[in-house]
Amino acid sequence: MNIIGNFIKGVINVTDKITGDDNPIEEQKEVLKKLLEYAKDTSFGKVYEFESILENEDIQTPFKLNVPYFDYNEINDNWWYKLHEDQTDVTWPGSPDYFALSSGTTGKTSKRIPVTDEMIDAIRQAGIKQVLALSNFDLPADFFETGILMLGSSTDLIENDDHLEGEISGISASNIPSWFSGYYKPGKEIAKIEDWDERVAKIAEKAPNWDIGALSGIPSWIELMLKEVIKKHNLNNIHDIWPNLQVYTSGGVAFGPYEKSFNALMGKPVTVIDTYLASEGFIAFQSRPETDAMKLVTGNGIYFEFVPFNPDYILEDGSLSQEAPSLTLSEVEKGQNYVLIISTVSGAWRYLIGDTVEFTDVERAEIKITGRTKFFLNTVGSQLSVNKLDDALQDIMETFDMEIPEYTLCAKKYEDGFYHTWYLGTTSKQDSKEVAKKLDESLKAANKNYKVARTKALKGVKVFMVDPDVFYSWNDRNKKKGGQVKMERVMKEEKFAEWEDFVEKKS
Repeated sequence: MNIIGNFIKGVINVTDKITGDDNPIEEQKEVLKKLLEYAKDTSFGKVYEFESILENEDIQTPFKLNVPYFDYNEINDNWWYKLHEDQTDVTWPGSPDYFALSSGTTGKTSKRIPVTDEMIDAIRQAGIKQVLALSNFDLPADFFETGILMLGSSTDLIENDDHLEGEISGISASNIPSWFSGYYKPGKEIAKIEDWDERVAKIAEKAPNWDIGALSGIPSWIELMLKEVIKKHNLNNIHDIWPNLQVYTSGGVAFGPYEKSFNALMGKPVTVIDTYLASEGFIAFQSRPETDAMKLVTGNGIYFEFVPFNPDYILEDGSLSQEAPSLTLSEVEKGQNYVLIISTVSGAWRYLIGDTVEFTDVERAEIKITGRTKFFLNTVGSQLSVNKLDDALQDIMETFDMEIPEYTLCAKKYEDGFYHTWYLGTTSKQDSKEVAKKLDESLKAANKNYKVARTKALKGVKVFMVDPDVFYSWNDRNKKKGGQVKMERVMKEEKFAEWEDFVEKKS
């Protein structure tokens, strides 16, 4: 009898019932009030008159009227750079002990995003909320006695003057609570290994010693790790070595494109739970099995705003026009696409995180990530977001029974006009012209703007199929193997030329 597991499951069930239903709209008002109160005496708070904003009964309206939108470059160039000059109380009281390194999807120099003690606590509290939500998934008691393998970036953080730097997954893992350490795998020593291949090799070596019940990490890197474990121990599937594996917590990118190849590594179905942990904070997690949408963490250190997604509001560099209107959680509508804006306990204010979301349930504050502002494909009026591209890819995988865990594309200009040029990561030998034809048909059926564009400047679709390892090598070249990497789904022509040159050299 699983005494410990039954006890833990019972505590989770009781705690979840005690906490009851929350009120996301009221929680958001309270979060904004606390943010402004904490930061009113900072340099930022004084410039943007937080104290005056707090004198209003409705603080949400004057807040958005007083404070402009910021992307990373704007807030870093005007404010956060001061943190590296030993200034304190800049955009948040004191100075941060950590900076999250995030190169996003560009491969350029890493962003350095402040991570305060309050943010670490907020991430921890959001993680606890997610654990409590497991009571909704009807998992057996023995699940709560197994280990969770978290595959993120190295926890061996970089010392830089008076703070530490690393990816947010590494920072989070280095601050796991003591009560969780017994469940956490691969353990602190292996997690510190900087070289991703070396770390995975050590995980594969130790795999038989662990009883893993849950996996957590970016889908592409989780897949590669599982393949290494299967290969080293000559297994048919991962359940041969981890028979109690029941949950996979995905995050960072949409799981859809990886589902088919992921399932091929399993011996039996597992429960997939989506999470949304960004360098700027723990944004959302899937809280119930009836949907794959994620519940915003509305009462825990992050205030959300939503800008209706309109190409006219998005500038050429992917930043946001100051004329773009923002909505509060009480004003959003189901099924609309929004640019996500956040203000946080790390001193990010009206910050463009770069993602677009859609509400599937407004009352529950549940969302799906629909894409990136920089990945919106509108070169010739096709107006395609990443979720539309993912949907078309799902159609391809089902039609031709293919596995396509990675892809990228560009609206590339040829002599006779523009073509959406796709590179699909697959080992399939399917005819690329047939795939291109089906992609074109799927996008026409799903998106009226694409259909119109195909009668004008957009001449058609070209498809090239390459081994998925080429995508992993591309990310490795950009020093982004493992961790929080997000492959560029849509590239500009200049970057795409680099990609095509890279593919040719790998052929």
